[in-house]
Amino acid sequence: MSIQQMISTNELDQMVVEKLASQMRGKLIQPGDELYNEARKVYNAMIEKRPGLIARCTNTADVIAAVNFARENNLLLAVRGGGHNGAGLGTCDDGLVIDLSEMRSVRVDPVRHEVRVEGGCVWGDVDHATHPFGLAVPTGFISSTGVGGLTLGGGVGYLTRKYGLTIDNLLSVDIVLANGSFVSASAEENPDLFWAIRGGGGNFGVVTSFLFQGAPVGTIVYGGPIFWPLEHASKVMRFWRDLILTGPEELNGWFGFHTVPPVDMFPQEHHLKKMAVITWCYTGDMDQAEQVFKQIREIAPAAMDFAGPIPLPTLQSMFDGLYPPGLQWYWNADYVTDLSDEVIDQHIRYANQLPSVHSTMHLYPINGAARRVGNHETAWSYREANFVQVIVGVDPDPANNQRTIAWSKEYWRTLHPFSAGGAYVNMMMDEGQDRVKAAYRNNYPRLAKVKTKFDPQNLFRVNQNIQPSEENRD
Repeated sequence: MSIQQMISTNELDQMVVEKLASQMRGKLIQPGDELYNEARKVYNAMIEKRPGLIARCTNTADVIAAVNFARENNLLLAVRGGGHNGAGLGTCDDGLVIDLSEMRSVRVDPVRHEVRVEGGCVWGDVDHATHPFGLAVPTGFISSTGVGGLTLGGGVGYLTRKYGLTIDNLLSVDIVLANGSFVSASAEENPDLFWAIRGGGGNFGVVTSFLFQGAPVGTIVYGGPIFWPLEHASKVMRFWRDLILTGPEELNGWFGFHTVPPVDMFPQEHHLKKMAVITWCYTGDMDQAEQVFKQIREIAPAAMDFAGPIPLPTLQSMFDGLYPPGLQWYWNADYVTDLSDEVIDQHIRYANQLPSVHSTMHLYPINGAARRVGNHETAWSYREANFVQVIVGVDPDPANNQRTIAWSKEYWRTLHPFSAGGAYVNMMMDEGQDRVKAAYRNNYPRLAKVKTKFDPQNLFRVNQNIQPSEENRD
């Protein structure tokens, strides 16, 4: 169905809207309602959309009703979990948003080490439930990130080198399809759909719950950020590159450039200085941790060292306060296989030009256990890459958007020729079909075939869209 065939919500008869409201246990929020302005917000304040209806679902029946309503009334449909998507793909103008934020149950099976997570959960919900059992689900780096969006795009985090991507720990999902049916997908049931949703994003339906295999992490890890002045950045970055590619899989750490924010947790003499940062997470033997970090601490004199024993949920929420909802974000991303000395020199050049306190570049390792899954075993197709690279221009003030966006774009254009070619879909803006296809490479035709089978009219189109293929339609 083309966009031209869509109708707007203000063309709907109010009785039709009231019928949907009567079918839901949750709230159906409309423009003019007291809840509307707050309900339409997403994490990235650069995204300013005004949906015609927001269906705040409380259970699967609500989701089915909302999906059927959007399909039957030819409405543009967006699905919002945590609302963190950089491109704002959890919302839309004028159409219907399915808001899962009230569906936040987590149930841990301590015997089987399995974790059942509803589709509206954020990772802080999961950490809170799993931590008392010494378990974790491999996840991201900000605890307010939605489980649904991060998982469906792949899922990179502190535990990737040891336990793989989030999708590598996914056992099954319950999902509402475009025709309103409710099915499960796993290696045994609807295996083609299960293959596709592991990296294929929200293209195939609304996932109402995920079943994960919990990882035995324990209650304490050794982690936290270590900051070095930029004059040591070249040496530190080279050391980190070599260590993270060859070191034990229990050791992880993402590399970044940051401007030290003027907040109390940092000594005043370092406020607003640009620095190289590695935020570590070691899940090995705690008796060996100090010895493991001895070589790290000998690289170069650190300006600040916060690494030590820490509960994993505390580590995963450490940066929540520095990146609250409501900032202006612009993302550019790539996969990177080779991080040469020449590329490192270019990174440091742009680190010296960080345009705002919140703007940054991060490199996340994706080797180790993530590498042991084949490129065609899931929709995620860059298993041979070593890093996910993301460059983000961020600032609270929209008046600074032109400057932060220009820095991010120029930085990305300079480094992109040295990349592996595609990008992690969770860190892309709305960049068009060529970039979507580059993200999936030769997995794209298979994804299009699955899309055609389960969503032939492309109802789920507000995403990094995989388009149905005409030749695969019945």
